[in-house]
This record gives sequence, C-alpha cells and structure tokens, in this order.
Amino acid sequence: MIDKVKIVCENIGTTMEVEWGTTLGTIAQGLRSNSGHPFLAAYVNNSIRELDARIIEPSSVRFIDITHFEGSRVYQRTLFLALHKAVRDLYPEGRFRITHSVSRGFYCEIEGVTSTPEIVAAIKSRLDEIIAADLPIVRHKLLKDEVLDIYRRLGFQDKIDIISSRPHLYVTVYTLDDMAGYFYGALAPSTGYLHLYDLRVYYGGIYIAVPSRTAPDSFEPMVPQDKMFDVFQEYRGWVDVMGVANIGQLNRKIAEGDGGDLIKIAEAFHEKKLAAIADRIAEAHKAQGTRVVLVSGPSSSGKTTFSKRLGIQLRILGLQPTMISLDDYFLDREDTPRDENGDYDFETIDALDIATFNDHLRRLFRGEKVDIPRYDFITGRRQWHDTPLQLNSRSILIVEGIHGLNPKLTAEIEEHLKFKVYISCLTSISMDDLSRIHTTDNRLIRRMVRDNAYRGTSAEATLKRWQSVRRGEEKYIFPYQENADVMFNSSLLYELPVLKSKLMPLLMSVPDTEEVYGEAVRLMRFIDNFLLLDDKEIPPTSLLREFIGGSSFTY
Repeated sequence: MIDKVKIVCENIGTTMEVEWGTTLGTIAQGLRSNSGHPFLAAYVNNSIRELDARIIEPSSVRFIDITHFEGSRVYQRTLFLALHKAVRDLYPEGRFRITHSVSRGFYCEIEGVTSTPEIVAAIKSRLDEIIAADLPIVRHKLLKDEVLDIYRRLGFQDKIDIISSRPHLYVTVYTLDDMAGYFYGALAPSTGYLHLYDLRVYYGGIYIAVPSRTAPDSFEPMVPQDKMFDVFQEYRGWVDVMGVANIGQLNRKIAEGDGGDLIKIAEAFHEKKLAAIADRIAEAHKAQGTRVVLVSGPSSSGKTTFSKRLGIQLRILGLQPTMISLDDYFLDREDTPRDENGDYDFETIDALDIATFNDHLRRLFRGEKVDIPRYDFITGRRQWHDTPLQLNSRSILIVEGIHGLNPKLTAEIEEHLKFKVYISCLTSISMDDLSRIHTTDNRLIRRMVRDNAYRGTSAEATLKRWQSVRRGEEKYIFPYQENADVMFNSSLLYELPVLKSKLMPLLMSVPDTEEVYGEAVRLMRFIDNFLLLDDKEIPPTSLLREFIGGSSFTY
C-alpha cells in the first residue's frame, strides 16, 4: 500500500510528500496566502476541489483565497448558503431568491416579505450567529432520488425542477446543518470562513454587499445602477410569467417539445424592445434634432446585430440610418498608447482619434460631405473611402463601439444631438433560487463559440484572454453605463441550450496541463445543466446568429 504521495505545491514552488489520503485543508494549514486571508479551495491538476478533498495520487496543487477570481465566487456561494439558512430560520414560509447582481453586489428577495431595516437587522443578527458557530458545510454525492427526497422535505421546488430534468444517476448536494443546497462550484469548508458582508434594504428587497476581490477587507463600492436594476427586474418578471425563471423550468419546456415556441416568443420580445427604442429615437429626432445614436456595451453583447436591426426599425419610421464603427477611428499603430507592460493598449479611449471623430460629426451634421476612414487591422493604419458620406435631414448615424457612452468621446457635440444606448447580455433566468447565472459567463460562452467559428480561436486562447477583457470593461465601459438613455438586454432565454452542443467540444479540447483547464471544467459542469435545443427555428436576423452563424446580416 502507498503510504506517501508526492505533490507539487504551486503556491510555494516546492515538491513535498504527504500521507496518502491527506485532505487539502490539512496541507493548507501549513501555508499562508499572500493576502493573509484563508485559503478557500484549491486547484488539483488545474481542476477545482473543496478543501475536504483527499490526495490519493501525485498531483500539482494550487490553493486559492478570496483574491482569486474563482476564490471570490467560492466565498459568495458560501455566503449565499449561510444567508439562505438565516432567512429560513426566521421566515420558514418565505421563498428566498437571489435574483441578480447590481451595484457591485447582489439583490435578493423573500417572497411575501417586504424588507424593512428591522427585518434586515434580524437576518443579519441570525447570520452573524451562524458564522460565529463555524458550522461545517459538507459535500455529499447521493443517488438522485435521495437528493430529491431531501429537497421535497425542505420544499425547494426550484432544486427539484433542475435535478429532475438532468439525466444523472448521482447528484452532489451541500448540507449546512438543516439546510441543503445545489451548486456547480466549490464552497468553503464552513461558515467561519465568512469574514465580511453586509445587508441593506434595497427597493423592496435586500442588497448583499460582498468583499472586494482586490481588497478583501473592504466592500466593493456600491455604484448607483437604477437603470440596470430596472432592466433586470423587468426581464425577471417576464421570465416568471413565461414560466421559465430557472433552468429546471426551461428544461421541462424543451423536453415537452415547446422549444420552438420559446424561440419565437423570445425573438418577438427582442423585436418589440427594438421597435420601442426606435420610436424613442424618432421622437427625439423630431423634437430636438437628434442625429447620432451611440451604442455601447461589453464584449459579446451583440452590439453589431443590434445596430443593424435598429437600423431596420428606424427605416420603418422613415429615417435613413447609416452605421459607423468607432474601430475605424483608431490611431495609426505607432501612435497608439501603451499600457503598463509596454504593449499597445487598444482598449483605452485614447487609442481613438477623438478630434477627427468629433470634427467629422460636426461637418456631417452641417450637411457637408466627409471622407470616412476604414481602419486596416493588418497594417495598423487608416485608409479612406472613395465615396464621401453625406447626411440629409432624415439621416441618423448609428455609432457602435465600447466607448460610446464615455462623455469624452463626443465632448464637442451638443447633448440634444445624441441618443445613447447601452446593450448587454443580462441573463434573465437562474439555475435555482440561490444560484444566479453570471452574465459574464453567458458572454464568455458566446465569445468562445463565435471566435472559434469565425476567427479560428481556440477555447483555451479565449479563456486566457478573458480576464484582460473583463479588466478593460470594468475600466472603460461599466462606469458609463448609467449614462444611457435606454438599456437593451440582449440575452435570449433559449440561447444556452442552443450553445451547449457547440460549446462542449471546445471546452473538452482544453488540455488539463493549462491553468485555464479549471475554468473549462467549471463551464462544462454549468452547461451540462441544460437540455439541448436545436437551432433550426432561430430566424436569420436573430442576435444569436452573430455567434452561431446563419445570419442574414453581413458583418
């Protein structure tokens, strides 16, 4: 029998021998994280594991704390489970739901209970007791029928829905005292790992403040996002009415053969929203002379297809839309600013020739003919169209680009001439009442599928670049989203079941020797929760066609 097992501890760059069957938590006790905060989980051969997992073969181990991207999510899942227990202890008949992210935190509700300062204080007091008790959180792998019995006793229909719809013999369940939860990611070993949180009354529900990933002893700053909140609430109410508020309900619709209807309804909802936005633009054009529509949003939001479909709606109203891409106003490569690493920084607004852009807008609005540039990404230089652009009284410019809502972009243009649109994929369904679907995951999945199909980019390469993309969004896009006159949610409630068949082979191709393998495994576990849906009924004008192919638009 093997008594010792060799492991490579990546945190200290050392090979060590441990007793066969030693838990990760035991090994972690002899280590200290750079942040001074406890390790929450570990990657074993680049796959995430709870700290109660045992070492039984030679492995490479990398412990993570709250400052790690996935470590922050481990902390949040643990907090949500403990909070659910606190709410259930006080309001056993109330359905507790964490519905979406907002203002750098999370929004939750207790069905039938309107939050007040007194109610929030009581929940916080109970949660403090649960954390102080350092209650263990235990992971079990049980037969599906056993897990269903647990959730039936607790009355958790949301979890019954999702587990019943998945064709698996065994299911993982996490228990915390008399509470049980379902997650597709790791949790901390106990409630004592929760060192910081806050609860506040927010509209009719509760705002959950969580520690900053980069500064774990402080909260993420609460940024006002009233418009974003309204969009989330509108779509959540809509999916509730549709009966597809969570994955289990969505899977049941697909299994019953209603997938085609879901596609038609979701597409009609998009069309209705697009028409409403076009109506507002037309009214602004008539009332105040609005001439330019600025469309902004993070990566893989569907900005291009949105702009093209908006153009069609504006034509119906008698306007003449013309599209311009901000990418065509990039400075020549040698004039592009560099980042802290000395690389060209194409994400900053200073990579654009703002002066020329504003000059062109002013001249176009005066009715002049203007030579518009076309940026050549191969040579890194601007070229110029042979045919100048000229606007007439019915013309509307649609300008698409990540900096569209940054006031610096159009500082020389009068406000009444501008109409600003923010578009993002604000996922409207959830896994269950406790596990929301991260909007960033939805966009990442879209991007992996699109970039592989049209740019030959592997899933591995996309995963490696994603954190850099996210940092650019945090810096250059999200701070300006509330400047929008209107927000558009580009998510489609049926899209993840469609994307599943295209995504799985890409994720399975990621080598387990790569650090991003753990993220690929997490996404596979996530997407595995959905039943497959064929894409044959998706119309050629659908925003999703930008990512899966078959669009009637030219990109």
